[in-house]
Amino acid sequence: MRRITALLSVAALGLLTSACEEKKPARTAPPPAAMAPSITAAEPNKMGTPAPAQNTKPAEPTQAEMVEGVVQRAQQLFHAGENEYQAGHLASARANFDRAVDTFLQSPVDLRTSARLRDEFERIVDSIHRLEMVALKEGDGFTEQRSDPAPIDEAAELTFPVDPNLRAKVEAELRTTRSDLPLMINDYVAGYIHFFTNTTKGRNTVLNAWRRAGRYQEMIRRVLREQDVPEDLFYLAQAESGFKPLAVSRVGARGMWQFMHYTAPLYGLRKNWWVDERQDPEKSTRAAARHLKDLYNQFGDWYLAMAAYNSGAGNVQRGVERTGYADFWELYKRNVLPNETKNYVPIILAMTIVAKNADQYGLSLDDPEPELAADVVPIDYALDLRLAAEAIEVPVDVVLNMNPGLLRGVTPRDMAYDLKLPAGTRETFESAIAAIPLEKRVHWRYHKVAPQESLSAIAKRYRTSERAILEVNNLTSDEIEADTKLIIPAVSDKKGPAAGGAYARKATRYKVRRGDTVLSVADDFGVPADKLRQWNKLKGNALRQGRTLMIYKPVAASSPEATPSKARKKPTGKKSAGRAGKPVSKSGKPEKKASGK
Repeated sequence: MRRITALLSVAALGLLTSACEEKKPARTAPPPAAMAPSITAAEPNKMGTPAPAQNTKPAEPTQAEMVEGVVQRAQQLFHAGENEYQAGHLASARANFDRAVDTFLQSPVDLRTSARLRDEFERIVDSIHRLEMVALKEGDGFTEQRSDPAPIDEAAELTFPVDPNLRAKVEAELRTTRSDLPLMINDYVAGYIHFFTNTTKGRNTVLNAWRRAGRYQEMIRRVLREQDVPEDLFYLAQAESGFKPLAVSRVGARGMWQFMHYTAPLYGLRKNWWVDERQDPEKSTRAAARHLKDLYNQFGDWYLAMAAYNSGAGNVQRGVERTGYADFWELYKRNVLPNETKNYVPIILAMTIVAKNADQYGLSLDDPEPELAADVVPIDYALDLRLAAEAIEVPVDVVLNMNPGLLRGVTPRDMAYDLKLPAGTRETFESAIAAIPLEKRVHWRYHKVAPQESLSAIAKRYRTSERAILEVNNLTSDEIEADTKLIIPAVSDKKGPAAGGAYARKATRYKVRRGDTVLSVADDFGVPADKLRQWNKLKGNALRQGRTLMIYKPVAASSPEATPSKARKKPTGKKSAGRAGKPVSKSGKPEKKASGK
């Protein structure tokens, strides 16, 4: 979904705000001073007895005052983002835009009860989208991570001649095609059927997606059934991403269901330094099913629901209000929808029709990849996935592919995570991991001894000592047999940070902005607050605007960029500052200076 789909109607917002799994406590501004009278001594009455003290409890702010406070805070953050955008600080602009959106989502007043909140929310989100489109056209964007285009991006840009014979053939097929989505044929749909069946690129798009579908089909259809939505919405994911959990569109929509980062929190999908649950196949499928169901309840039509999934409920609602037609094809003909959305529904219908009649188009869909059957192991500690793979003796890529929501190959250190491992390996994993101390599970490794491999060669490979390997494995001799499974105490563990990962050798310099605190900056960079204080000799939580902080970003313990934390000192003087590099934004990219022109 390439546009911001957080533009929701009153009815839909009522469902969404209750669905957030990790909603933060709402922050309300304190009441004005005039509403909080000071406490004074009671005056004596005529009898000389002190009069009862007046009730000094501050008056509660009214709903109108709370709404205005939310709007003003969101506007301030949006304008701060605009200023960063104009200065070329795209990562900082995105951070401010995200906070502006979060201000509405965490409001003490429900969006569905306030037209003022809802209208301002939609206005700001639309403005953010327009700025993002400009940034992308100029060759950049707010999204740091890039990837190959999602299939929907490429198909939506194509147009095809309509073959009358093909259309007639499809009309005949639809009489016997069973689907729990309404299927139809017109020139728009026929054009995409032609692309998917009569061009090399289109056929490969269908076949490659179908092969990958084997991994997820049972899970997706089960979740769709559980959420009481049509199972054939399965083909929406096929069109959007080709079932690639790591698919990224040009505008930053991510995962199999192409959630934008604005929409993901509405359905409980978490995003932080360690995890992006838009890339988690099952969690994103459940979120997408709930989202689509909400949109259908709003519009009462699956074509309109799919269009709103792509471009936002606000866009579709405005199209309906402008034309008076609650019909996708009328909105299409009257050109009141974005071009990408006009093509979106025909692409999904075409892919559904082709998949259900593959044999008639000469497409062999009989070779899907096997289902990713998994054991789920709940853990609440930091774990390098290489250690997990070595514990069960499978290639690390297997474990990485089963946990695509992990961004850095390490489980989070401060939140629960359901680790997925190949089916039947849970018991082996739990037995092997029990031998590794809890605080060592990011750094230590397992190693299976190869024929004629010496202990000295193993120690050198992992940059540790023979003695250390002998000690942790309770061995008395350096003579080791092939296929022996050794625990390797990596040397970086003894000098590096505790149980949260290692940090980069070189510092990133970050210039403090208004509103930053130690906790907010630490959270943005994914580092502990106490580390940030240690590196910069800070106390408390306050930061002075304009101060430059030295930050050592988290990296994998075995990375060449990793360095022992004790070796780091805050650079001082011109030479140290020069080695550290130029000031950067929170994304880690050098900041551009505004030209002032």
